[in-house]
Amino acid sequence: MTGIYGRSAELDAVAALLERVRSGHGGALLVAGEPGLGRTALLDHAAARFGDYGRVAHTRAVAVERGVPYSGVHALLSAAGVRGAAGVLRGGLEPGGLAELLRGAAPEARPLLVCVDDAHLWDTPSRAALGFAARRPESLRTVGLLVSVAAHRVRDPEFAGVPVVRLAPLADRAVAALVDELAAGITGGAADPAVREELLRELAYETEGNPALVAAVVGGLTPAQLTGDAPLPRPLVDGGTLSRTFGGRLSGLPPDTGFMVLLAAAAQELAPGGGGADAAVVLRAARAAGIGPGALDAAEAAGVLRIGEETIRFESALLRRTVLAGAPLSRRRTAHALLAAALGGEDHRLPHLLHRALAAEGPDAGLAAALEAAAEAGGTPPERASALARAAELSGDGATRAARLTAAAELAVAAGDPRRARELLAAARQAAHGAVRGRAELVRGTLALYDGPVGDAHAELLVAAALLGPYDPERALAARLAAVEAGWAMGDVAACLAALGGEGGPPERSPDEPGVSYDYRTGLYAALGGRLDRAREPLRRVVRRAAGDDDPVRLLRAGAAALVLGDSAGACRAGARALALARARGLTALEPRVLEHLAYAELRAGRHALARAHARQGLGGAHRAGLRNVVAHQHAVLALVASVEGDAGAVARHVGHALAVARAHGLAQAATLAEWAAARADLGRGRAADAAARLGPLVRPGPRRGHFGVRMLAVPCFVEAAVPAGLCGDARAAAAEFAVWAALGADAQAPAQLARCRALLACEAEEADALFREALRRHEEAGGDFETARTLLLHGKWLRRRRRPREARGRLRDALVAFERCGALPWAEQTRAELRATGEASGPRREPAGVLPVLTPQQLRIARCVAEGATNREVAAWLSISPRTVDHHLRNVFALLQVRSRVELARLMDRADGAGVAHLAEQDGAVAYE
Repeated sequence: MTGIYGRSAELDAVAALLERVRSGHGGALLVAGEPGLGRTALLDHAAARFGDYGRVAHTRAVAVERGVPYSGVHALLSAAGVRGAAGVLRGGLEPGGLAELLRGAAPEARPLLVCVDDAHLWDTPSRAALGFAARRPESLRTVGLLVSVAAHRVRDPEFAGVPVVRLAPLADRAVAALVDELAAGITGGAADPAVREELLRELAYETEGNPALVAAVVGGLTPAQLTGDAPLPRPLVDGGTLSRTFGGRLSGLPPDTGFMVLLAAAAQELAPGGGGADAAVVLRAARAAGIGPGALDAAEAAGVLRIGEETIRFESALLRRTVLAGAPLSRRRTAHALLAAALGGEDHRLPHLLHRALAAEGPDAGLAAALEAAAEAGGTPPERASALARAAELSGDGATRAARLTAAAELAVAAGDPRRARELLAAARQAAHGAVRGRAELVRGTLALYDGPVGDAHAELLVAAALLGPYDPERALAARLAAVEAGWAMGDVAACLAALGGEGGPPERSPDEPGVSYDYRTGLYAALGGRLDRAREPLRRVVRRAAGDDDPVRLLRAGAAALVLGDSAGACRAGARALALARARGLTALEPRVLEHLAYAELRAGRHALARAHARQGLGGAHRAGLRNVVAHQHAVLALVASVEGDAGAVARHVGHALAVARAHGLAQAATLAEWAAARADLGRGRAADAAARLGPLVRPGPRRGHFGVRMLAVPCFVEAAVPAGLCGDARAAAAEFAVWAALGADAQAPAQLARCRALLACEAEEADALFREALRRHEEAGGDFETARTLLLHGKWLRRRRRPREARGRLRDALVAFERCGALPWAEQTRAELRATGEASGPRREPAGVLPVLTPQQLRIARCVAEGATNREVAAWLSISPRTVDHHLRNVFALLQVRSRVELARLMDRADGAGVAHLAEQDGAVAYE
């Protein structure tokens, strides 16, 4: 028996039920889920845990007995050892009779847990009696009811009002843990890393997080397959495995209903990930077969289909796949022929031809050509990919077949189905030559660019450009620009320049090349070569043209050009337009990439909430489309947002996810952003030395330096951290390089940040004060609450250290308002602490609890810093006081709190702060128990 993974909330709910029963209060819980999601495993787990405390009665419903009144209750009472259970079949039960009988079987000294699996298969009177008892837990006392039902039956009136947990598909991490356990049981150790990665990628598509399917697939593998000595089977999930898991839902359907279900499944073969089958088309096809719409009722009642006014949807995609896998080929062809006949007119030409092609029994060159022409004329990317793939199957000529398979792979990438794209490329590999081979390499490189090592992608894309050059200049240019993107992602300027043309510069503009592409190439080449003066005008033309452009890929480049120019507003406008166009055209794979660019542009513009919203949207889409490199970048953006907002757990989580992929795939930009986020979170919590240590390698010259397009953005944070950490020499060197970069005008915030850095490094008080004021003046020109507030905070701290509390309070009040406005909570807390140090109350704050009120504000600040692990020197640097002053205050803190060590102080602070939080939560009504 394997462990239970990814079910922490569900296990907590079960544990709460068991605790209620053990304490004599009784209770009930409904567990709902699709087949294979682990309903039975959860009941078995509860039964095993409860066995040490009381008795367990475990029963499973039998479908053939559903016509016998009270047969379910009879089985339950028999399992519980209730005498006279047979009488229930003869005389029935009063409404509260079941609870009374179960109480009699569960004395206080020996509570009873009743587990009923698949209760939806019980007869109606038994379900009604069970639901009546479950809704009245107080009448059960020492009895607990744990009941599992199919997901679609949780809405049955018999179960209304019963607490329910719904099982969802497992997340990727839980699937990985399950695979590791199963593989260890087969091999005695771990699977080969490459095999494991391939297996997890394939399982994500083929099992959709269903643990029963995962267990069936991995359990059926041999040790040689898991160690890489033998290939994995294809497909991983065959029809037999699907039928064993989901076939029970389909087995009892009447013949006419079964055929209508097949029609609905066949109608979705054109676009499996779409919103469902067109109900009107399915009904027309069914009428042609002599089947009326009433046949759908049984499928809906069985939880197979969900019938809407315009669409017919399967309750799960796995059910749809089970229907297709279990149907004989001749029957599937009949279904497609009926659907083709039900679709007429030019508006439905592509789906009509595709259904005709799926009904064909052999090669048909004429039908294949018509299908290819229809796919080129229009349709959604999934439909067009399916059409070209089927046209390839109907083709007799090998070269033609390879060309159509490659074109289908291109569309599968656009549709967000990289797995299908790889399958199509593999099928085309043998016959691909010349331009077709170049197109195949372009698809392969594109897949690696967004879901693989970007160094490999760069090489593959340059090969594609060379192969395509003599045949297809437009695609050759697309390959080169994608190679530039790969070089940018890995932080290699030389790789970017090589893709743009090498030492000789970008190639001359061809007659067919749009001016915007030429401007982008020449402008980017100049910028990467350090000649921003030459880059400005062509890149500005790119940004200006974006206002009327309707190509989302060109708009992404326009956004990148705007960021190179320091025009974050222009980048946001281009990204928003690209997003609207990608969504309107159903470009599933492009949408998360656009959201990645847009989130980063919003971040550069200082709009952190918008950056978070776009990154979260993009994260979900990138996961669904299998774009792990895009996932890593979205996590890096979310980490940067969280570092402003002060959620340390979120920062660590997002940084971990970003770096796990970035390091494996060579994503220097995502890695630099993630490290910067972690350092900024340290800085926000007062850990200047930690922040400086993390940022130092990113901003200093050397092989470990950060990404060329990001490292300068992190310099102001490094200087802010390095000065109190005693690294003034490193800070001065970084500030000098930052000054050169700021003069280029590539970031609107840079002049203000440079003045702030110089103020922190200034030796003379007058010079520092003047530089802080210059920084604030420049902030007014650039805007941005967060950066302005940081300068205000640093100036306020500097003024307080110079014993100018009145001026300091003014700066700090303004900083507090700005930090609160942009949601920067830890920075706001720092500002409040500074205000308190000037002698001013700073508004609502966490009051010290327990013995802490005996400390002065300065002593409390020092105690908290020490409790978090800071040394006396680090505390002194952060609070702008001398180490001797820290030592003096710390001795008084030890005496007042009666502790003898830093460890004791940390424990006391944890207890006191925890009590304070609980007290505030109680006052605010933040915690409620039902």
